[in-house]
Amino acid sequence: MAADKVDPIHQFQIHPLIPIHIGGYDVSFTNSSLFMVVTIVVASAFLYMSTASRSLIPGRLQSISEMAYEFVGNMLRDAAGKQGMQFFPLVFSLFMFVLVANLIGLFPYFFTVTSHIIVTFTLAALVIGTVIVYGFAKHGLGFLKLFVPHGVPVYLLPLVVAIEVISFVSRPVSLSVRLFANMLAGHITLKVFSGFVVSLSALGAVGIAGSVLPLAMAVALTALELLVAFLQAYVFAVLTCMYLNDALHPSH
Repeated sequence: MAADKVDPIHQFQIHPLIPIHIGGYDVSFTNSSLFMVVTIVVASAFLYMSTASRSLIPGRLQSISEMAYEFVGNMLRDAAGKQGMQFFPLVFSLFMFVLVANLIGLFPYFFTVTSHIIVTFTLAALVIGTVIVYGFAKHGLGFLKLFVPHGVPVYLLPLVVAIEVISFVSRPVSLSVRLFANMLAGHITLKVFSGFVVSLSALGAVGIAGSVLPLAMAVALTALELLVAFLQAYVFAVLTCMYLNDALHPSH
């Protein structure tokens, strides 16, 4: 047990809570599944309770909800124009899910679902899938103009188109890895310094004195992780808005 407490990787392990096997596939309800459900419940409950009264003079919770609404709305309008507001439910849902999941992961002994690339890649694939489906549904083959910038000489088109295609295909990878890597690295670093505090404290008075520095670092890293939780949710949402703009306006 002691080894588990200072093992920085132990916090990312997935454990089945309700074993479920269907047709040879393991679809068990895991701790990751549990905290994804918790994330949705917490975000939904907060938004419902904060907006239920719909007061003309908003309270603190209603003000936070309205600020989040305007924040995402302005972000989407700035990136994709007024037409982009049709995607507001998608962008707002993604922003709230990532933000709440990141914040929940800061609590001791809780699970950070955004520290697993399969989760972040699924969210990124949803975004890119929406861009592709909507782009072709609205523009038909005209959506392919996204890969043919204006003003490029004919002899350079094959190279430029290849670069644009590779850039587009790499979007879900970069979008998912950015969120996953930041959450993973931050939690590992925080766990390492917390482990130093526990290990040094077991050495007596000298160890306790020596644990002051890693304790201060752990506190500072916690504050930094709180900032990163908001920042990564913002980055994920703003990049989503920019990609959706390509679906709305594929011409460069």
